[in-house]
Amino acid sequence: MTIMITIPTDTTVTTISMTEADGDTLPLFLWLSPAFPVGAFAYSHGLEWVVEAGDITDVATLIAWLGDLCDYGAPRNDTVLFCLAYRASAESDTTRLLQINELAVALAGSLERRLETTQQGAAFVSAARAAWDSPALAALPEGDEPIAYPVAVAVAAAGRGIALESAVAPFALSLFANLVSAAVRLSAIGQTDGQHTLAALLPRIKTMVDATSGAVLAELAAGRDGEDVLGGAAFRSDIAAMRHETQYSRLFRS
Repeated sequence: MTIMITIPTDTTVTTISMTEADGDTLPLFLWLSPAFPVGAFAYSHGLEWVVEAGDITDVATLIAWLGDLCDYGAPRNDTVLFCLAYRASAESDTTRLLQINELAVALAGSLERRLETTQQGAAFVSAARAAWDSPALAALPEGDEPIAYPVAVAVAAAGRGIALESAVAPFALSLFANLVSAAVRLSAIGQTDGQHTLAALLPRIKTMVDATSGAVLAELAAGRDGEDVLGGAAFRSDIAAMRHETQYSRLFRS
């Protein structure tokens, strides 16, 4: 039997298809949908400046930009951090979990990147604790302590017993889906072009997820902390995030 779920929002309709055997992943699809109140629509990861600078003008240039982010940028590191946080949460290692969260926040290379991950992280935890609470979420910082978005989602997934391999790929895909949505709203591409972009990127995202998660698990199995898998070289993206802070006309917060 196949279950179809349609989630309407102000600007999009998201349809999810899955079998009853995948029922334990249902909360994850809600958390990563546009309907979950994390405010992802307000952030462009510096893409707004990139479009203004003329680096992205069409589907081909957008695919090239996002492909580099997939291989060398912050989304790749967020995928690694997701895996590390998931494992720490699953093992109830709160000390390690808090270390990973501190590292995730520290890896934000600019003020807006830090805002992007911590504001979404805080919003996610607030909504998850209200409607999807679990003992795992209690291990996350309270009050004004920053929480990185990939850490927040990973802990929620671990707390609901969703397998890592079932959670990490949808998480990574949602990061790129939000960036494509930003490109559409910036009128760099059209809606159909956005779907072409995601279809073209999907194999690359899957390869990245498989490689990073496999490397993290291999490092942990060898008794190492897995942090050596982190790394990047998307300098133009980092510059874009910094330039966006002083961009004159803006739609997005990052």
